[in-house]
Amino acid sequence: MNMIELITNNFTTILALVSTGIFAGILAGLLGVGGGIVIVPVLFFLFQSFGVSAESAMLVATATSLATIVPTSISSIRSHQQKGNVDFDLLKRWAGFILLGVLLGSWLVTRIDGRFLTLLFGVIATLSALNMLFRTGKAAVFLRLPNKFGQSVMGSSIGFFSAMVGIGGGTLSVPLLTLYNYPTHKAVGSAAAIGLIISLPGAVTMLLMGSTPTDAPVGTFGLVNVIGFICIVPLTVLFAPVGAALAAKLDANKLKKVFSVVLLITGARMLAQLFI
Repeated sequence: MNMIELITNNFTTILALVSTGIFAGILAGLLGVGGGIVIVPVLFFLFQSFGVSAESAMLVATATSLATIVPTSISSIRSHQQKGNVDFDLLKRWAGFILLGVLLGSWLVTRIDGRFLTLLFGVIATLSALNMLFRTGKAAVFLRLPNKFGQSVMGSSIGFFSAMVGIGGGTLSVPLLTLYNYPTHKAVGSAAAIGLIISLPGAVTMLLMGSTPTDAPVGTFGLVNVIGFICIVPLTVLFAPVGAALAAKLDANKLKKVFSVVLLITGARMLAQLFI
């Protein structure tokens, strides 16, 4: 099958994946949320609409999301580094522990049932939505980061859970760091680098060690859907500045509240699919 036939035969799928990239890019620029928290549920439901089982859809959505985070996080790191918002001292302390958590988490993804990942994502999405609804702008709970052992637990946990549900560092690391009175701009900038530490080894592990489900979408290798990656990444990078421009004109805090409600509903729907 040549490229023209591939595009013609899968036009609807490709159009939906392109739309996912546009949507994720605009939201990333508009609200400062990581692409993974958007891409995973969209791909999860999208793949099912094409006849993929819920278990397989979650596995492929997780791995594909991690793959898309690699180039977008590199672009984001450059932007934040120019502003001096990447804390390399923090990264030096955390990188090894994050990597350890990522390798364990991404290996588990290649071995466990996709239903557990759906449950885990639903819980994390729900908690993230509640955090955005009720914790945004609130004072820190602790005055400073914990000791070395506490930070090692934080880093490895962020790597482990992020890899397992296909999200970058921002969803977990930003609220966790700001909880400890860490400057928000530094937390966001450092989260971009954490996203690369999570996504690159995680995606490679799932690509090389994952067994492609029999009902996986066309273009899936290991657990990564290459067509999804090719369609999503350029549009996410292209439309993130559009979202940023809109953020300057609109009330981003109100929009974040709306997104948190949508995310809450999405998380609840994923959980409901498991039990109803």
